[in-house]
Amino acid sequence: MLSRTASSLYWLGRYVERADFIARLVEATVRLDALSARPAGEAAWRSALTVSETEEAFAATGHALTQNHVARFLTLDTSHPGSIVRCLEMARNNAKAVRTALTRDAWTSINRAWLLFSNRSSPGGTIATLNLVEAVKVETLGFEGAMNRMLRNQANGFIRLGQSIERADNTARLLDVKYHLLLPEGEKVGGVIDRDQWTTILQTVSAVTAYRWLYSEGLTSANVIDLLLCRQELPRSLAGCVEEVVDILSLLAKRTGLQGEADRMARMRLARLQKTTTKEVIASGLHQYLKAFNDENALLSAAIARQFRFAA
Repeated sequence: MLSRTASSLYWLGRYVERADFIARLVEATVRLDALSARPAGEAAWRSALTVSETEEAFAATGHALTQNHVARFLTLDTSHPGSIVRCLEMARNNAKAVRTALTRDAWTSINRAWLLFSNRSSPGGTIATLNLVEAVKVETLGFEGAMNRMLRNQANGFIRLGQSIERADNTARLLDVKYHLLLPEGEKVGGVIDRDQWTTILQTVSAVTAYRWLYSEGLTSANVIDLLLCRQELPRSLAGCVEEVVDILSLLAKRTGLQGEADRMARMRLARLQKTTTKEVIASGLHQYLKAFNDENALLSAAIARQFRFAA
């Protein structure tokens, strides 16, 4: 496979996963603001911008931190790379470059998701916003389903590799922002607002039911952290993503004959995480742990690019 093709497939996976995550983030923030025991207002939407690393770009617009402004910014605004429409545009461009490597179902899902944004200037009110992001989620889930029906070949592997790297990054940033920024000043840890916010985190990563299956003692921050950090059964947990990256790199090594720095980094990260306990992470500093994880994730992505000679 050409390195340019491998690069397009990898970034296709990353951009589709990013679009799905931002859609889930917007949906969860709308629900947190509108349906929680006490509306979160600016704090909720500021946290959404922080998770998506778009605070500076939004500040440059001069708009107030309101649902309408931030929801439009994260869904329809083409002036920055962190919006759903821009992620889907980049995913579609990469898919077009490797069209023959994709099944018809995979291409159709991406194209349909991109077409959702045709001639839209505003997501409208709360219901319209929720309908839009739900439609995006349906199409990205359709793409994931199409991936599961593709041949387990190099094309499939590079797309899934991009998805796993992106998914790990998103979960780490989401967990980090909640732990440090989202609870309003003066609010009680473990109180109603805190529980609403932790529930929102679980909703964002589709893990509410998984949490209930795995933990019987009710909702606690320590258990949510444990689920998103160490439980390999959850596909969006750091442990689940890290294990999947190792498995996919091993598969690609067999298919391509290319093995090296990225494989070593991925295996070392998995070995460390398997020895890590949630209690140790919280005691030593969750923020520091997650920042180091995302820094390493970026280094691993760069190592993958070098190992498979992605086009610049």
